[in-house]
Amino acid sequence: MYKQYAPYKTFLVLADMVVTLLMFVGISALRPYLPGRLVESGEMVALPLIYFLVVLLWHLFFVMTGVYDLSRVPSFSSQLGRFTSAYFLAVFAFAGLLYFTFRDISRMQVIYFSLSNYAALLLVRYGLTRYLQRKHGGARRARILVVGCTDRGINIAKIIQRQHSSIYEIVGFVRNNGDTPDPMPAPVVGTMPDVTRIVREDEIEIVVIALPEEQARDMEKLIIDLYPLPVRVYLVPGLLKLSLIHSEVENFGELVVVGIREPVIQGPRRTIKRIFDLTASLLILVVTWPLFILIWIAIKLDSPGPAVYRAERVGQNGRIFEMLKFRSMYVGAERHQAEVTTADASGQPIFKITQDPRVTRVGKILRRTSLDELPQLINVVKGEMSLVGPRPEQPFITGTYDYWQWQRLAVPPGITGWWQVSGRSDLPLHLNTQYDLYYVRNFSLLLDLKILLKTILVVIRGEGAY
Repeated sequence: MYKQYAPYKTFLVLADMVVTLLMFVGISALRPYLPGRLVESGEMVALPLIYFLVVLLWHLFFVMTGVYDLSRVPSFSSQLGRFTSAYFLAVFAFAGLLYFTFRDISRMQVIYFSLSNYAALLLVRYGLTRYLQRKHGGARRARILVVGCTDRGINIAKIIQRQHSSIYEIVGFVRNNGDTPDPMPAPVVGTMPDVTRIVREDEIEIVVIALPEEQARDMEKLIIDLYPLPVRVYLVPGLLKLSLIHSEVENFGELVVVGIREPVIQGPRRTIKRIFDLTASLLILVVTWPLFILIWIAIKLDSPGPAVYRAERVGQNGRIFEMLKFRSMYVGAERHQAEVTTADASGQPIFKITQDPRVTRVGKILRRTSLDELPQLINVVKGEMSLVGPRPEQPFITGTYDYWQWQRLAVPPGITGWWQVSGRSDLPLHLNTQYDLYYVRNFSLLLDLKILLKTILVVIRGEGAY
C-alpha cells in the first residue's frame, strides 16, 4: 500500500546524491574561510575519487539501513530516527576511510561537511513530506474503506490505526453479510451495494477488500465496479478463485496484501519518463511559440469563439482533467455528438466520422496536420498527460467501456500513442483499446521514442487524421 510513494523514493535517492556531492564540493571550497585551525598541507584536496566515494558511501548506508523504505517516505517523523542513525554511521565510516587513505583532508572539513549535509538532507525530507501533505489536501490523510467485516479486515484496520495513523485514515467498514463483530475499529458505513457511492461521496482513495473465499463472485463484481473510479484497490489474500492480472504482493505490517490496481509505470521508469516528457515538451514549446500565435489568429479569423478549446477528459486511473486543444469545430459542436455517432458491424460505437460537418475550414487543416494537439504540451508540463500514451477519452465514451477496457487508463494519457501510429482514427473503438493495452503491457522508453518517430511520419503522410 506504499507503492504510490515509489516516485518520491526515487526523488529522495537522487536528491541525496546530488545534495551530498554539492555540499562536499561547497565545504571544500569554503574551508579556508571557515573558523577552525587550517593546516597547510592538503586542505584543498580535490581528487575526483573522493567525491565519488562520498556519494557512494552515503547511498550504500542509506540503502542498507532502510532509509528509503517506502513506508517512511510520506512521514517526516518516521524518517527522522532511521535517517539520523544511518547518517552518522556513514560519517564514522567516512572518517575511518579518510584516516587510512586521504589523511590530508582536515578533520574540521569533515565536521563542517557532516553537519551541513545533515541539515540539508533533513530539509529535503521535510520539504518532500510537506509537499505530499499539500498534495493530499493540507494535512489530510489518505482515506481508506475496508470492504468486509472479517477478521482479516479488522486486523488490517488495527494495523493501520496502530502503525500508520499519520498517513492513513480508516473511514469505515462495508458489511458483507451476517452479524458485525463488536467492537469494531471503525464504524460500519454501508453494505456491498453502497461501495461505489461511498467511494464517490467520501472521497475514498484506497479500497481494501477483505472478503471470505465463498464471496469470490461478489468480490469480482466489486472490482469491476471500481474500475471507472480513481481509487487504489487492494486485496487481503484469502480468495483463491479470482485470477489476478498484473497483481503485486507486498507486506503490510504482519499481513500480506495484493495490489490489483497498481501503477504500471512507477519507480525509476516513471521518473525517467517524466524527465523526458518535461524536457522535450519545454523545448518544443520554446521552438513553436510563433506557430501558436499564427494558429490563434487563423482560428479567430475563421469562426467566432475562443481559439483554445478546453475539454474534460478521463486521465490516469479515471481522473478527470481539462485537456487543451486548438478549436477545430464550431462553438457548441459537442451538443450534436449524437447526430454523428455511428456503429460498426459488431455494434461497437464509432464517435468520429470522415466528413464531420461540425469541423471548421481551419479546423480541417489543423486536424489533418495534427496541429490542433499542440496546446497539450502544456498538459504534459503540468503532469496531466505524457508525450506518449493512450489518448485521453471523453467521459461519455468511457461510460460505454467494458471493465477490461479500463486497463488502458493504467498509465498517463498521451498526445500520441501506439494506436495513433497503427491506424489512428481509421480504427474503431474496440480495436483502439487493444492497441492501447499493448502499450500498457509493453512500456519502455525505447518504445516511446519509436512511437514518437513513427508519429512524425504518420503526421507527414496525414494518415487517419480527420
